[in-house]
Amino acid sequence: MKGNSMLVKGRFLPLLVWIAGLLIVWEALSWVLLNVAHTPLAQSKLPYVHELIATLFQYSGTLLKEGAATFGNAAVGFLLGAAAGVLLAVLMSVSKTIEQLTFPYAVASQMIPILGLAPIIYGIVRDEQISRIIISGYITFFPVSLNMLRGLRSVDLSALELMHSYAAKPWAVYTKLRLPAALPGLFSGLKIAAPLAVTGAILVELMGAQHGIGVIMLRNLYYGPSHTYMFWSTIIIGAFLGMASYGLMSLIERLVSPWQPEFRPKGGGR
Repeated sequence: MKGNSMLVKGRFLPLLVWIAGLLIVWEALSWVLLNVAHTPLAQSKLPYVHELIATLFQYSGTLLKEGAATFGNAAVGFLLGAAAGVLLAVLMSVSKTIEQLTFPYAVASQMIPILGLAPIIYGIVRDEQISRIIISGYITFFPVSLNMLRGLRSVDLSALELMHSYAAKPWAVYTKLRLPAALPGLFSGLKIAAPLAVTGAILVELMGAQHGIGVIMLRNLYYGPSHTYMFWSTIIIGAFLGMASYGLMSLIERLVSPWQPEFRPKGGGR
């Protein structure tokens, strides 16, 4: 227990020091811009940290409600996109023909700029929730599929030959060998896609949705300097949602595949 406590302290103490230092520098630069350089609209460019914190607490109910709407739809789209990506990766690993038929189209689909696709989807569907789900799933699909396929093919050949020597069924090869070997690749794709799914959902909200953190962001940007702190608060909440989604995937990865080298205790500890 003492070793784990020291490990946690060693990991998080430098991070806390960096965050505290960044906030102090931010506050000082904001004061300089406003009181020394007399920069026009200084608080719009770099607002005071203490005022931002006060705004976050003052409007915490609204920010949490709208953030939950964004995160919920992004999560649904993320799960659907991840499931589709995993399924396609498995099918491509089973059949070279399927890979040759589908992979070029999967790559081509990513050539469409998401900034142009989001208003098209929203204009067709005319439903903000479904649009957010579609865009989040679209963003999630490719990185999960690509990394999952790479993981499925990273199996050690000697282990694969051993399974075949025991006349293992194809499903047994996948469940006992290929799928466990693909977990690191899968979670690499999930950690890449999770924050992007949140970003995609926010982008759809900027197209004219009624609810979500992107709606509050656009509204306060429209009102200009008088709503600077609320605008910056929505940016902070959006960034927090992206980091939370990444952290959640990292936590699930640690629970599902604790055997990975980076999760093992250092120094031979148990």
